[in-house]
Amino acid sequence: MNKYLLTVTAFALALSANAQQSTSLTAKDYEHAESFLGYNTEPFIDRSSVRPNWLPGNKFWYRVYTAQGSEYVLVDPVKKTRTVAFNAQKLADALSAAGGKKYDANKLPFQSIKYTADGKSILFSADAKKWAYNPATNQLSADTSKALPEKAEKLTGRAARGGGNEVLSPDGKRAVFIKDYNLWVRDVASSKQIQLTTDGAKDFGYATDNAGWTMSDRPIVSWSPDSKKVATFQQDQRKASDMYLVTTNVGKPTLKAWKYPLPGDKDIITIQRVIVDVDNAKVVRFNIPPDPHRATLSDDISSSGSFDDAEWKADDTEFAFVSTSRDHKNEKVRIANAETGAVREVFEETVKTQFESGWGVINWRYLPASKEIIWFSERDNWGHLYLYDATTGKVKNQITKGDWVVTKLLKVDEKNRVLYFVAGGREAGNPYFSHLYKIGFNGKGLTLLTPEEGNHTVIFSPDYNYFVDSYSKPDVAPVTVLRDIKGKMITILEKTDVSRLVATGWKPPVPVKLKAHDGITDIYGLVFTPTKMDANKKYPVIDYIYPGPQGGGVGSWSFVASRGDHQALAELGFIVVVIEGTSNPLRSKSFHDMNYGNMAENTLPDQITGIRQLASQYPIDTTKVGIWGHSGGGFATAAAMFRYPDFFKVGISESGNHENRNYEDDWAERYNGLVENSDYDAQANQNYAKNLKGKLMLAHGMMDNNVPPYNTLLVVEALEKANKSFDLVIFPNSAHGYGQYSGYMMRRRWDYFVKNLLGAEAPYDYQLKPRTTPR
Repeated sequence: MNKYLLTVTAFALALSANAQQSTSLTAKDYEHAESFLGYNTEPFIDRSSVRPNWLPGNKFWYRVYTAQGSEYVLVDPVKKTRTVAFNAQKLADALSAAGGKKYDANKLPFQSIKYTADGKSILFSADAKKWAYNPATNQLSADTSKALPEKAEKLTGRAARGGGNEVLSPDGKRAVFIKDYNLWVRDVASSKQIQLTTDGAKDFGYATDNAGWTMSDRPIVSWSPDSKKVATFQQDQRKASDMYLVTTNVGKPTLKAWKYPLPGDKDIITIQRVIVDVDNAKVVRFNIPPDPHRATLSDDISSSGSFDDAEWKADDTEFAFVSTSRDHKNEKVRIANAETGAVREVFEETVKTQFESGWGVINWRYLPASKEIIWFSERDNWGHLYLYDATTGKVKNQITKGDWVVTKLLKVDEKNRVLYFVAGGREAGNPYFSHLYKIGFNGKGLTLLTPEEGNHTVIFSPDYNYFVDSYSKPDVAPVTVLRDIKGKMITILEKTDVSRLVATGWKPPVPVKLKAHDGITDIYGLVFTPTKMDANKKYPVIDYIYPGPQGGGVGSWSFVASRGDHQALAELGFIVVVIEGTSNPLRSKSFHDMNYGNMAENTLPDQITGIRQLASQYPIDTTKVGIWGHSGGGFATAAAMFRYPDFFKVGISESGNHENRNYEDDWAERYNGLVENSDYDAQANQNYAKNLKGKLMLAHGMMDNNVPPYNTLLVVEALEKANKSFDLVIFPNSAHGYGQYSGYMMRRRWDYFVKNLLGAEAPYDYQLKPRTTPR
């Protein structure tokens, strides 16, 4: 009896001790975390984000936020002056007198201005009235002047875009559009419409836009520079398989069906290339077989806004293009005769894994005046530019060379035979930092134009004589300067002020350099720690993951005050890490291809070894590791939980492409190989679901036309078959992103990690309160 009493007493004491150790987070704790989200941090950042609005003579104005409100700045590069565009107090007083209500000089009732043709007055709208104000005379009057249009880069066949679902010609006089699967043209002045093609039909229409995962009603075309011809295609989807989604609503659901081929399908979407003579409504077909619906960047052949891999000769007699194989291993550079449709093969490139022509922009150019082609290739293991003879198809010379990567070709100066491009990895330090360079066509005269350490973003003037350069680091706020085309600094425009933000308790993430799982390769990342840390405590770690091969978890390496909810999660009692592992882009070809054909391993070993390295520098509890991600990150999260169940204890997998045979045909075939050449079974998450040991939440939108929800439902079924417990969040009518439910998903994410990784209770149904009004 005494022994029994002692046992009961000991048990009661143990329960009491555990109760005292358990913690609960309150609504105030969540409010504190929410204060680190973007809509709460951005209002405390001053004098950042310069967006130049160009005027004649390379002048430009921009609006900048200050602690008091807004300021308008006018810059004259020629005179090297930077002044306020107008006296805000005088304008506010004049507007108050004329409008009959009080206006604050720091919060004027407009966000944009224009200039009159003589440049003396500014035009703006306030309270549904149009005004003209002369800063020199302080005269305010009703706007009767003709505004001078803000100068923009000349419309081109690749990027010209009209309103709605039309594409304007470069001269702005005509616009093409799709009607009943055929291409039509509208005269802008008279609105007269003329049908250009006649044999378009359902699933075999002209200029139709459908990459499976993205689509629109806009025509995909490339206007010739003289506005007389249009290059496009007849898209053949007749044998391609369908994808289905079903709405959730009261009454019968609506079935959504569209063409969405899958990896391994015998028939995919193809394009039959044509040129349309707009004046004569004549269609000229190319004398080549149909091409796969592919581009040198992806299968979205309208990723640049119109028709990718399209280059016209100025007199509209020739059209250069690239045909990409289904698996992205072969690229054929071709030139078509625009009158006859005869196609000449110039050269081709074949690779063992997959070819890309750059990152974010297509980096090849056709130069018909000199009969040359600038070509991007990773043939020497690094992304570089090459000069080809467009007549013989032979390489004239390699333009750029070295252990670094050209990412974006921005400007080709044919007259002076100079290229302007963005590259990473050439300068010491973080290889993801971008800099602007110039170099001669002959590979000589390489010049660094933006020397400051950091990630540089540039905006050129319309004539490319000047550019605005903003540079920063993840932990260093931007400085924005004006430079001439030689790289000489003309003036400092703005130095971002984060003092008010710092005063709130905010701090930036810490950039880190680690070793990959091979112990040799350098990898980089960011660490987010609580602003108030307990020196005697070890913290659970949350790994945010977006793996290669398409992108990375960090995203921009420029300064961003809030990167999603990373710091918010840290404030709840975690250390959050983002590690750019191997097989992510923007490094060498061999780095990018480390997991080609083995997507399931994609960067996960790097995440594990990276976290272990960080544990020697930060108070990380490696027995409490969480992981989460969206889309490709959702796939990687589930893979982590199933393949490394003893390391990753809690995971949240959002909208993951868990079975790539259930995702659109191009993506997996590009990065993983054709189904017949790669073991897709070995990479499908549902086949490893039985290994789950920790806590896993799955989430998906049931109207996801990018990654269809059946990807997640396959994993759900496998977990149920394996008798595994898990959590599931479904958004019945949401697409790939969760739209209005994004805040709900974020709150559920916080709750899940707090409960299962931190071991604490979360406040019940906390409501996030995003700002609804702009700054």
